[in-house]
Amino acid sequence: MGKYEKGDHVKIEINDDKSPVGEWVWMLVESSDDVQQLVFGRLDNEPIANTDMRLGQLLAVRYERVKEHKRFV
Repeated sequence: MGKYEKGDHVKIEINDDKSPVGEWVWMLVESSDDVQQLVFGRLDNEPIANTDMRLGQLLAVRYERVKEHKRFV
């Protein structure tokens, strides 16, 4: 089991080539890998600035990009 568990939420910053401004979004965690330092999950809110991404999109994100972590009981 990794640092982040299925059902956790992590806030990450996303960027794209079209916008110089980063955007903070939530990702619903499906799994994580402590060895590779990756968290896997689905985008949990619709991005406003980054139009290339969609709600529910699968993502793999490095631990270093996680800025906030929520675990709901």
